[in-house]
Amino acid sequence: MTVLIRGRALTRRYPAPKTQLFGRRAFTTGLEDADIDVREGSSVGLIGESGSGKSTLVRLLLGLDTPSAGTVEFDGRPVDASASARSLHWLRRQTGIVFQDPYASLDPRMNVGRIVGEPLWALGIEGDRRARVREVLEDVGLEAGMADRFPHEFSGGQRQRVALARAIVHRPRLLVGDEPLSALDVTVRAQILDLLGELRRRDGLTLLLVSHDIGVVQNLCDEVVVMKDGRIVEEGPTEKVLLQPQVAYTRRLLASIPVIDAGTAKG
Repeated sequence: MTVLIRGRALTRRYPAPKTQLFGRRAFTTGLEDADIDVREGSSVGLIGESGSGKSTLVRLLLGLDTPSAGTVEFDGRPVDASASARSLHWLRRQTGIVFQDPYASLDPRMNVGRIVGEPLWALGIEGDRRARVREVLEDVGLEAGMADRFPHEFSGGQRQRVALARAIVHRPRLLVGDEPLSALDVTVRAQILDLLGELRRRDGLTLLLVSHDIGVVQNLCDEVVVMKDGRIVEEGPTEKVLLQPQVAYTRRLLASIPVIDAGTAKG
């Protein structure tokens, strides 16, 4: 399988507040020397405690932040997050992201049609954009006529479907979910989980998922990457890592995180 996105020796340090006027600037480390390969067509879950570096790693891979050290390549092409926004249009065209809070990530002043279609206009994608918006709304289980409504008129689960529609409207190769299900109740979570699985199978999406929910990772991901204190401490096939963890931290993590059985939730 071809490696779609590759990170090597990724490190991200942030300046800490100065405690002395003339003292040396100190730094905190959000990510340290991380290597990761995400193969095309695969589904990779990132798990770890809050502050373990999962979201930092995702931001570096997507070119949303600049690493203090290390490199990122997407399909063999270097990603330079320090470049201008326009020069990264090629990367934005290939990637989509869904965030944790489906309401905070949607502009309440825009109707759903504008929200979902925004990437098409921003990236200069040609074609019948309004028709594509209607098509993708139906793909995520909403009615095409809902394009005229505003985010406050939708339930939490429907808003997350809108966010998902926006993330895939431009037909990206990589879909990233940063805790996309954690703000939803169990029943809606199972529905979105099914939808992500179907979109992945139908469109051949590569999926990178940040989640605290082991049940979600187990049901959706082929591979798992475990993070602690900004470092990758274990990785491998999902079944092997979750059932036969090799690292003590992974064993403690799995024992401490509540497991939601997505299959049970459907019933």
